[in-house]
Amino acid sequence: MKEEILKLKREKKAIILAHNYQRPEVQEIADFIGDSFELARKAKETDAKIIVFCGVIFMVEMAKILNPDKKVITPRIDARCPMADMVLPEDVLELKEKYPDAKVVSYVNTNADVKAISDICCTSSNAVKVVKSLNSERIIFLPDENLANYVSRFVNKEIIPFNGFCYVHKRFSYDEVKKAKEIHPDAVLIVHPECDPCIIDIADEVASTSGMVRLAKERKEKKFLIGTEEGLIQRLKREIKDKEFYSAGSPKICYNMKKIGLIDVYNSLLYERDEIIIDEKIIEKARKPLERMLEVI
Repeated sequence: MKEEILKLKREKKAIILAHNYQRPEVQEIADFIGDSFELARKAKETDAKIIVFCGVIFMVEMAKILNPDKKVITPRIDARCPMADMVLPEDVLELKEKYPDAKVVSYVNTNADVKAISDICCTSSNAVKVVKSLNSERIIFLPDENLANYVSRFVNKEIIPFNGFCYVHKRFSYDEVKKAKEIHPDAVLIVHPECDPCIIDIADEVASTSGMVRLAKERKEKKFLIGTEEGLIQRLKREIKDKEFYSAGSPKICYNMKKIGLIDVYNSLLYERDEIIIDEKIIEKARKPLERMLEVI
């Protein structure tokens, strides 16, 4: 199956992008693996005619917004992000009416129609820099409340959070993370900023998924506890064989990400089905906050 996928990819001049939470076998056939920020950059830079995006729908939409003239395909149209679906355009408009002097920062984990009415987007890797870059003392931050609270630790601005959350990172409990630290006292604890504040407080490092990869490679320690979805842990074990990686508690799975299998990637290339189509007006409006995000290094 892998060889057939790679053959089709060459024939159709396609590129396969995969998020860090994808199944190991999907990551292995991808041209590029990364977090939302890295994948957004890669989607904008590619000269491939077809982009097969192995991630949840808001990520696929993002690739289409940045490449409106290219064919962007999702292997599974039902691979949605529950957190992205928690916030609707009417929620944003209501907040803007309540706080007219505030700038709206939308985490990339939002759907295209929400991005279209935002001032700028961000990822977990550049959220703090994005908020600091804005000429406003009041920020509406959505949809993830934990990421909003994390950002507020580093800025002297009023952060108005939405009450969204990631069901995967919410499943990490303080007690199980503390117990993992007791079992592996010599391990470095790296957690995602979507985790609850009580877990952020006891972490050695807080980082996006690709930030976790970088830290695991750079730090001299040989053992790590990872507080994010288990797909990233599988990548770390595959790429850094001389170090040990454990979940900071029971392994957490994003079932939406895991919907995509090799057969889905193969069929998406073969039939070029489930192309992402977005209204041109939404694309035009949503591209601006995404491009502003990409300018914040």
